[in-house]
Amino acid sequence: MLKHGKQLAIGLITGFANGLFGSGGGTIVVPAMERFLGVEEHKAHATAISIILPLSLLSLVIYCWKTDVAWTIALWASAGGIVGGLVGAKLLSKISGIWLHRIFGLFMIAAAVRMIL
Repeated sequence: MLKHGKQLAIGLITGFANGLFGSGGGTIVVPAMERFLGVEEHKAHATAISIILPLSLLSLVIYCWKTDVAWTIALWASAGGIVGGLVGAKLLSKISGIWLHRIFGLFMIAAAVRMIL
């Protein structure tokens, strides 16, 4: 595989999921970076944000062009997301790797159960 083949493959799969589902890239990119690239937990979570941002911006442009966006909901949810993002980023360095895995796993399980039901 190319020198950066794993990174490109992870990006391709993450971008596909983000474009198809409108989100969810973090659920792919974080475990993939940890498992296939050997990136430490905290660094994987922090790096995921820099990967997901351009994907989300591109998806936003496409969704705005092709569909209606509920702008009032988007703006209020974004305001809450900014506050939550600040708190989460501050807490990231204070949580051990094992607890970060556990919390992330619980969120993934809750999302999976919600999707099934």
